[in-house]
Amino acid sequence: MSRLIRDDKNTKGAETVLPEVQLPLNRETVIAHLKRCQQVVNECARQAFNRYAERLDEAFNIAIDNARSNQEVAETAGVQRLVRKNRLELERYFTGYIAEGFVKFKNKELRTDLSSANRTSELSLVDNEDLDEMIVLTSIISKMDSYFAEPIWALNQRFAILNGGEQVTEAGNPAAPIQLCESLRRALRLIPLTPKAKTICYRTYEEHLTGFVGSVVDELNAYFKRSGILPNLKYMPPASSRGAINIGNTEFSPEDLAFMQSLGSPEHQTELLQAIRGLQASLGGVQPLPEGVAMLSSEQLVNVLQNIQLATNLPNLAEGQQLTPVNIAQSAQHLAEQVKQQGGDVSQVDMHTIDLVGMVFEYMLSDENLPDSVKALLSYMHTPFLKLAFSDPGFFERPEHPARVLLNSLAEAGTRFVGNDGSVQYDMYQKIKDVVDRVIKDFNNDVNVIAELFIEFNSYTKNIIRRQELMERRATERVQGEERLREVKIRVNEEVLTRTTQKELPSAILLFLLQPWSDFLSFVMLRHNEESEEWEKALSLVDELLWIIEPKLQADDVEQQLQMLGPMLSYIREGFNTIGYDHDKGEKLIEAISSLVELAQQNKKAEPAPAPMRDQLEKIAAEKAGPKPQVFVDLSEEEAKVVDNLKLIEFGTWFEFEGGKRLKVAWYNARTSHYMLVDQMGKKVAMKSGLELARDMISNQAKIISGSSKPFFERALENIRVKLAEQQAQ
Repeated sequence: MSRLIRDDKNTKGAETVLPEVQLPLNRETVIAHLKRCQQVVNECARQAFNRYAERLDEAFNIAIDNARSNQEVAETAGVQRLVRKNRLELERYFTGYIAEGFVKFKNKELRTDLSSANRTSELSLVDNEDLDEMIVLTSIISKMDSYFAEPIWALNQRFAILNGGEQVTEAGNPAAPIQLCESLRRALRLIPLTPKAKTICYRTYEEHLTGFVGSVVDELNAYFKRSGILPNLKYMPPASSRGAINIGNTEFSPEDLAFMQSLGSPEHQTELLQAIRGLQASLGGVQPLPEGVAMLSSEQLVNVLQNIQLATNLPNLAEGQQLTPVNIAQSAQHLAEQVKQQGGDVSQVDMHTIDLVGMVFEYMLSDENLPDSVKALLSYMHTPFLKLAFSDPGFFERPEHPARVLLNSLAEAGTRFVGNDGSVQYDMYQKIKDVVDRVIKDFNNDVNVIAELFIEFNSYTKNIIRRQELMERRATERVQGEERLREVKIRVNEEVLTRTTQKELPSAILLFLLQPWSDFLSFVMLRHNEESEEWEKALSLVDELLWIIEPKLQADDVEQQLQMLGPMLSYIREGFNTIGYDHDKGEKLIEAISSLVELAQQNKKAEPAPAPMRDQLEKIAAEKAGPKPQVFVDLSEEEAKVVDNLKLIEFGTWFEFEGGKRLKVAWYNARTSHYMLVDQMGKKVAMKSGLELARDMISNQAKIISGSSKPFFERALENIRVKLAEQQAQ
């Protein structure tokens, strides 16, 4: 279960939690809590909006590159310019609408309903666009509500305390996903959006919403807990979701059922099973039973397997010992011997079932996605699952069968959190081992045992996965910001050097341009982008400064120098204040610039900076900007091929490095060819260039784990069909 369910447990080093407050709260206390919550959410919103705006600009660039007509390019570019121009205003409205939700909550007026947000009393041509917008937003909100069901439920309960004890739902919760989406929808009204641009805005927002919502609900729940408002809250699903779905005697929440049904394509798995059975029949033929030998029924086979299962135990290993996987072929042979001792045999159909279960587990033992320790552990479920295949025909017929989904979940958790280097996150190996042990000991033909194990294990892992994904998302966003800052600094340094190289300049001018003004240029580009008036103005000052300090022979030029100096110095002061540059140092530079202009007006040229000083200033500026994107030259044919192939890999691809350590590509910067690698907790471990990764792979120090978004059982069926088809072709 989630941290919220464990709120009542004391942990070493945890934050101080006030005793539970006495209810009801007085009005002043309620307002104080709401103000603090409003501040928390608005701060999260500002940070989230800045990240969103940067990613949205990139999304518009991609849309422009992929546009199919000049008109589409012009429309998208026009919207992009409007978004850039109104970015600060959009942020102000976005955070303002979120803050307004808390005011409405205080006045008990917050009832957000997207279905009526855009409706008018008259029909219009815009209604279809409004309907599309509502569908997109409703889908996004539904995903967030489902993903964060427990922490949002906790927020609802805690906000109910501030609401005088009256029930609070997502529609009346000022920090719920519906409010965060509605605030963006209202803010985007500031600018005219084409339907395509609107879709880009919302889809980009969806990409960032998980991290945004996660930050909001986690920080607010932590604040309420510290404040003594329901600090020992335990999760109880809404009444409407309890007992809605049953398999056997086990209740499944809609979230669990949705998870079960989301794992792979049921239609595809059904087609695979039909194809496999056809191939088995074609390859196996019909073998008559020997005279005098009786065919065992499915019930008799289940009893034989039950006896084998009772004799199976996970061995107790000494520290450092490795678990030996079950030999599937020997297990099948042992079953055949037990059947013969019963004086019988198995039908061809039952033999196909035995073979099919065996092939699923043989595939497991060869699946490189799974760490070796997890393969060995899961192989001990072969006999219980074979027994299940005979006692419950739905095991193979239903892709959402609890046993299949449990196996998928165990395999997925093993891949995510266990490594071949012996690393284990969140004690996951022991959790998987506990499940396997309970299957061996407790499964006695009752599928409800399997279903309950799935619910428990899924409840444990889904909250771990959510935290891991949030950590990974935050690490990615942080690295994206660092990479963007590095690119900007390199660009600024190049712009300054382009204007100063081959020119003899005084020390004060070089110091000004290569240090504080370069910082200001970086700030302007990050805040406003390179097409903005602000960037053009900041960059133009460099050219104007280099002109104004040169001696002038014409009276008009001397007059222009005097006219330019005052506004220029005012703008420089404004820039220094913006970046927080040291006041005294800034004034000294301004005085130096004024002196140089006076010298120029006297038709005198200032002494240029000594070569060692200039070299040192340029070196410091280059180091501050960081290394330029790597240009791959003089690559071997093999290196060039691997580097090109790496450009095609997807986010989420796992690498296994020498020693068995597994790292995942969480993000790739196509401009710099840098790959961000995270560990199984979602924590950034390294940034590697494409060439570094390529050379690691060529030297066998790293290999790509052939990952797949498909669940284990679907991959297994695909593999079995291919192998049987190859046998048939021989």
